[in-house]
Amino acid sequence: MTYFPVSALRSVEISTPDLAGSTDFYTRVWGLEKVAEHGGKIFLAATGDDFHVLELKSGTTSELCKITFRVGSLEDLSAILQRAVEAGCVIMRELGPSDGPAGGTRFVIREPQGSVIEFVHGDTRKAGAEVANKVLRLAHVNINSASIEALSSFYQQVLGFQLTDRSKMMAFLRCNDDHHAVVLAEASVNGLNHIAFLMPNLESVMRGSGLVVDKGCPIGWGVGRHGPGDNVFAYFVDPHGVVIEYTAEVLQVDDSYRVKGPDEWVWPPGRTDHWGIAPPKSEACKKAQLSVPFAGARSV
Repeated sequence: MTYFPVSALRSVEISTPDLAGSTDFYTRVWGLEKVAEHGGKIFLAATGDDFHVLELKSGTTSELCKITFRVGSLEDLSAILQRAVEAGCVIMRELGPSDGPAGGTRFVIREPQGSVIEFVHGDTRKAGAEVANKVLRLAHVNINSASIEALSSFYQQVLGFQLTDRSKMMAFLRCNDDHHAVVLAEASVNGLNHIAFLMPNLESVMRGSGLVVDKGCPIGWGVGRHGPGDNVFAYFVDPHGVVIEYTAEVLQVDDSYRVKGPDEWVWPPGRTDHWGIAPPKSEACKKAQLSVPFAGARSV
């Protein structure tokens, strides 16, 4: 059985031009809970055992500031750091105690295509619970890349991820039994494509999506069922242009899973998902998926 030094996607940090408004959206509309305010950032939790899944900070525009992965051991943490240095990553924060409210030991890098990634071990966990119609944890982060094969190789060779599927436009990578924790999307620009939040089941995706629609935020794409990963999806665009997804029923895989290529992930004409009922993606959603860049080289 494959051993993964990175054990999970824990959290994502984004900037927003309206910190109070974004906090209101992600708590009142999206269903997260504010659990801390520290260093000018708002920390929001889901119902699972992660201390938080989303960090919000003030900025002039929406940007992807940081992706955080949990690592299995201090030895793995040191080994990943060494490989990251050898791969030409910029060290943003040296290995040491985290100053955030979740604690733990961490380091932060900027990988060669520009995204900032934090790796943490020993961070605080809470008593989690599965709650109907509420986010349980993060499912995946989807990253736009102008050089998808190079970034896929970085995740595999440096971070220890494993490729699970490769469609015409996307590479799907896992670090545990979930079919994917990271998706790389072929694009003209590097940046954030979307953030996916895991719901307990299909019913929760449907009812949760209805609650979001009730509060004035329309569905940008879905509800449908993806090909790679077989997960249910509903996409939305937050008030400041970040694409977010409710998802559930992510395929669980092991070493026996056969990686499929672009020729095997082809939809019949007019179909964009397994069910064949998802309407076309909205223009606002398509635009937003290419409009959130990586944060510049500043303190994280």
